[in-house]
Amino acid sequence: MPPSLLDNTPMQDAAVCYAHELIGRRSLTPDDAGCQAWLGARLSALGFTLETLVQGGVTNLWAWQAAQGRPDQRGPLLCFAGHTDVVPTGPLDKWASDPFTPSQRDGRLYGRGAADMKSSIAAFLAASEAFVQDHPEAKGRLAFLITSDEEGPAIDGTVRVVEALKARGERIDYCIVGEPTCVTALGDTIKNGRRGSLHGRLTVRGKQGHIAYPEKVKNPIHLAAPAIAELATTEWDTGNEFFPPTTWQVSNIHAGTGATNVVPGALELVFNFRHGTASTVATLQQRVHAILDRHGLDYALDWEIGAQPFLTGRGPLVTALTKAIRSVTDLTPTLSTTGGTSDGRFIIDVCSEVVEFGPINASIHQINESVGLDEVRALTQIYRQTLEALLA
Repeated sequence: MPPSLLDNTPMQDAAVCYAHELIGRRSLTPDDAGCQAWLGARLSALGFTLETLVQGGVTNLWAWQAAQGRPDQRGPLLCFAGHTDVVPTGPLDKWASDPFTPSQRDGRLYGRGAADMKSSIAAFLAASEAFVQDHPEAKGRLAFLITSDEEGPAIDGTVRVVEALKARGERIDYCIVGEPTCVTALGDTIKNGRRGSLHGRLTVRGKQGHIAYPEKVKNPIHLAAPAIAELATTEWDTGNEFFPPTTWQVSNIHAGTGATNVVPGALELVFNFRHGTASTVATLQQRVHAILDRHGLDYALDWEIGAQPFLTGRGPLVTALTKAIRSVTDLTPTLSTTGGTSDGRFIIDVCSEVVEFGPINASIHQINESVGLDEVRALTQIYRQTLEALLA
């Protein structure tokens, strides 16, 4: 990145200090450990209205700026979204320093949540403080959506805030989720969507009996094998500009009583689709049932939608963020939809443009998780320039 970014500004120094403050709180999911109260106090001082929603042991914060004396000119609303909860540390004796005592070594900041994603929240806050100070009459407004249930089951977190916003008819124009998206260098990747996740639990019924009398049994393993082979080799779609082809994978399969001389009466198989927008849930389900029916199986199949795919095209948010990244890092980011699910899948219900952008993800969830201090500083500058482009 350009040498000028190594010269710290008060905004960038603030981001590093805020990252220390957050990492020092033991916020193992779903415990927020006071992170949101601390963040809320800083936002309240900026004139934000705060709303805390606690449900199922999960703490959520929705904070927003009012339309400063201009109720008829609300302007675009940009939301910073993220999570304060972190995953367990693993063996403490494997860490070089206490995971909840932030430590700086060799230009890096160590601690659980350093990369995923307390540094992003720190950068959100520092960039917002600087922006609000410099633009008290900005045309647009800021909001924060923060949860303590992203690393957990994610049933009482961001989705609950989105439900409340939908019920009130509130919309967000732009949303940046601070997930660690970059691969080898800060600025190399923006996530502009994520694949959907569709789970299936298949039971193929046969007839149990003694293995020495095959004429008296119906082996569900033998019956299901050709259908499984076809499912595994089917081309579900070819993907599109932003999404790779849909994949079907078996995650678990079980049959048998444990005895070596008994043909089982049933086979149970759990599978998953990861799909983009080239296929819908309905078409994937229809095609699976068609294959199973064609093979004449006696079966039951239960479905569960883990996440719908979402996609943000090349609009104002992607353009502004890309320009800011180029300015700060000299890199042109790749637009990517790879990886698992994120809370963007919920936010898309109230926001037409949702992207994820944050630090390098090489150490997330690992022992000695860390983030480069220059990453935190540069990330803050990228967020600030994006605010300038969209809200000033």
